[in-house]
Amino acid sequence: MHTSPALPRARRAAPLLTLGLWAGALHAQESAPPRYINPMDIPLELSGNFMEPRSNHFHSGLDMRTQGREGIPVKAVADGWVSRIKISPWGYGKAVYIDHGNGHTSVYGHLSALVGNVAEACLDAHYRHKDYSIDVTYERGAVPVTQGQVIALSGNTGGSGGPHLHFEIRRTGDQHAIDPESVGFALKDKTPPEIIGVRIHPLTDTSLVGPYPAKALGLAAQGGGGRYALKPEAKPAAYGTVGLSLHTLDRYDNSSARFGVRHIELFVDSVPVFSTHFTEVDFNANRYCNAHMEYGLFKAQKMEYHHCFRLPNNKLRIYGREEAQGRIELAPGQDRHVRFVVTDANGNRSELTFMLHGATAAEAATWPAPEPDGSLFRYDATNVLQEEGVRLTIPPHMLYDDVYVRYQRRKGPARAITPLHVLHDPLTPIHGNCELVLDLPADLPEHLRSKALIVSIDDAGKVSPVGGRHADGKLIADVRAFGAYTAMVDTVPPTITNVDLRTDMKGRKSFNLKIADNLSGISTWRGTIDGKWVLLEYEPKTNTITHHFDKHTNAPGTKKFEVVVTDERGNTARYSSTFTH
Repeated sequence: MHTSPALPRARRAAPLLTLGLWAGALHAQESAPPRYINPMDIPLELSGNFMEPRSNHFHSGLDMRTQGREGIPVKAVADGWVSRIKISPWGYGKAVYIDHGNGHTSVYGHLSALVGNVAEACLDAHYRHKDYSIDVTYERGAVPVTQGQVIALSGNTGGSGGPHLHFEIRRTGDQHAIDPESVGFALKDKTPPEIIGVRIHPLTDTSLVGPYPAKALGLAAQGGGGRYALKPEAKPAAYGTVGLSLHTLDRYDNSSARFGVRHIELFVDSVPVFSTHFTEVDFNANRYCNAHMEYGLFKAQKMEYHHCFRLPNNKLRIYGREEAQGRIELAPGQDRHVRFVVTDANGNRSELTFMLHGATAAEAATWPAPEPDGSLFRYDATNVLQEEGVRLTIPPHMLYDDVYVRYQRRKGPARAITPLHVLHDPLTPIHGNCELVLDLPADLPEHLRSKALIVSIDDAGKVSPVGGRHADGKLIADVRAFGAYTAMVDTVPPTITNVDLRTDMKGRKSFNLKIADNLSGISTWRGTIDGKWVLLEYEPKTNTITHHFDKHTNAPGTKKFEVVVTDERGNTARYSSTFTH
């Protein structure tokens, strides 16, 4: 544990100013963050860094590689106390939050198991709430930890796509995540960011943008070592007022993985016109990542184009105070010098420079101009898409900009009981919940109406449950995406399959069962031994529920185990077995 050296005693004759300086120095040392240690005793290698763009959010920490395996001991990075334990089949999976008393909270996610007094506190919470999914907070000192104490084992729980440790540093006061690299978690990095391309966007109804080369989606950059220019075939030109977006990413030394950058600055004729600073994550505004990135290209093409201007409904507070706010005015025949400066978390910089040509009206008239398709939805108004059998209501500020919205009606796929309603395009983002209403068939029997649910269907035909409630012959659900929707009926209960629960469980530490559902999805699962609730851990990636024998269930003897699993439409399956432990 790092401690500050004792301060020498001030002389009696010291003037008041000197005493004030000593007091200030003492306060600075007392409030300085401790020297954090790495949370695992393996080389620190990343698969994801702070504030790199992800689906619907900026990443809020460091994803630390665990050598492709689970079970690596995870340690508290400094003295403190457990302030929160959150366990869920989704999101961070098994997660522990530790307050350090210095204004910082460290977070450890996707854990496979908790250890020691942290595990004891978690187990007590599970049995107190009689639920696997818990979110429990603790008072200072209730669950103390020391620097280097093993609190958990690394894993792959929740929304993890593979074994790793998700690690965060948050400001305790507002729970905003900050970059762990800024407080001492160092990685070898002398590699400057990569700049891949630029796109130009019209920002007014009369603005026009020149075509990109061939079938390109932007203007490609070339270069390296921190210096970039556009490829010779790129001829950036526009008419009127435009904004730019930049495709850029970062890499650490000796790593091929793609990471996020830390700052983007835009200068036009040497004047700063826009900047972005990825320094903290406000979880309440994190979904506005969809307004910052070019959402369609990010989702469909994995291209990381950052808007270097603000869409009308973008509430992120990551931008500078430049007067232009990314708006570039182009006079006919005027050429303007553009310079991007991109900086990574370790101060490595790259620059892209090019000339942007202001076209004349005659030049712009030769460019192809796509006609709007659909109905205009204003971002700051309530919009309703209503056709036969379907209604989608979009409240104000659920769109990031004005959008022309299309509708198409198709024949429903197999099992569908309504037509397939194609509501615009899933590559146009929606920020929050919008009410979707589908009419049920008038001849659908009454006993099946409570079993009906809304589903979405992607381009590959994959069916995903949305759910919804039944009222007055309609299904009503909240959705946060455009796409193709229909209704189906689920009357089939989940399946429960024994994996390794034997009649003789002596000497065994756990048992597993497989549970699955064919449409609406697992809603609840409840297990008992001799009629008393027991903890069953649910892992959706493997469709497995697991019981680890604990202080409530490890007594010897003959026991009866029962489990009841219910899907989202109320269909129920049961399983029971008797064993000796």
